[in-house]
Amino acid sequence: MSKKDTMAETLHSPRANMLEVLGATLYYGSVKALDNVSVVAGEGEFLTILGESGSGKTTLLKIISGLEQPSEAQALRIGGQDVRALGASDRNCTTVFQHYALFPHMSVRENVEYGLKVRGISRDARKKQAMDALEMVRLAHKSERRITQLSGGERQRIALARAFVTKPAILLLDEPLGALDEKLRVDMQEELIAIQRNLGITFVYITHSQEEALTMSDRILLMRNGRIAQEGAPTDLFDRPNSSFTARFMGVDNVFEGVITAVDGSSVSLFVGGHVLTGQWSGTSVPVAGQKAVLGVRAERVRLDPQDGLENVLDATLQNSVYKGKYLDIAFETSVGPVRARLWDSEQPPAGVRRIGWAKSACTVMDP
Repeated sequence: MSKKDTMAETLHSPRANMLEVLGATLYYGSVKALDNVSVVAGEGEFLTILGESGSGKTTLLKIISGLEQPSEAQALRIGGQDVRALGASDRNCTTVFQHYALFPHMSVRENVEYGLKVRGISRDARKKQAMDALEMVRLAHKSERRITQLSGGERQRIALARAFVTKPAILLLDEPLGALDEKLRVDMQEELIAIQRNLGITFVYITHSQEEALTMSDRILLMRNGRIAQEGAPTDLFDRPNSSFTARFMGVDNVFEGVITAVDGSSVSLFVGGHVLTGQWSGTSVPVAGQKAVLGVRAERVRLDPQDGLENVLDATLQNSVYKGKYLDIAFETSVGPVRARLWDSEQPPAGVRRIGWAKSACTVMDP
């Protein structure tokens, strides 16, 4: 078996559960911050908890880490151990925060050694382990520098090294890239993926950025109002959103409300603005003719002046276009409402566009 085949088999083989949160609920006074949430993460999995501010994602992280106690929970296990009665310092997990919490009076190596020192590891052993961790994040050559002498990306990598040097079962990351500029954030995404794959530790990553979630995750939990709105592989949430909320959050530009007129297996037709549009059902309920639903199509999947037999075609009037470097966003007015299209590597929209369209397979119909 080739190395590639072996890696693919490893990535798709069943994982033992490293994290189990079952039926967790948390009240802040009369406010229900977390509503009967259940989360399972496998050994070595990169799980991302995604959501807007106030969705409950950080509350869930605090419950896992022990910084908050749930009002109710059927189970809370890390590595098979029930940790509901354990404080944060006694749980086999470590948290990396957005602002690093590094000690400025210590050297880089001393910062990484700190957790080992607290655990009573001998000086020689902790120095070796710290240097090994720094080697992994490619900062061993700066081991004696002060934290104030490092860039933002370097500080983030030190915070990671300090977190994983103690070999936790789970590494919890609370929006760790939020304070970095765009270029550095993209570089750190690749860095995190490499570190996680190298260590084989379960990562639970908190973010509000769908780009980060799609780029790094094995699986995503999208949260809304203290509940899980949808969970699945990145491709599931990107291509098969189950509701208008998920579609809009994951960047679906065109979402139309209508009434189902026909159902043919997974193919569902929707009456919208005097037109019948057809897509693939991805909702959680069973589609029934006469019920309300929404149809979503991404801007990059809208075709201009389609000549072949697309299932969904509309007359369109160009309204405006916005050049965004990598692509051109074009707004059209149609009988079903505004429709946005996207052209890659283009500065100007083609002249004389009178129709737009998209394939049935390129759009989803889902719960409202």
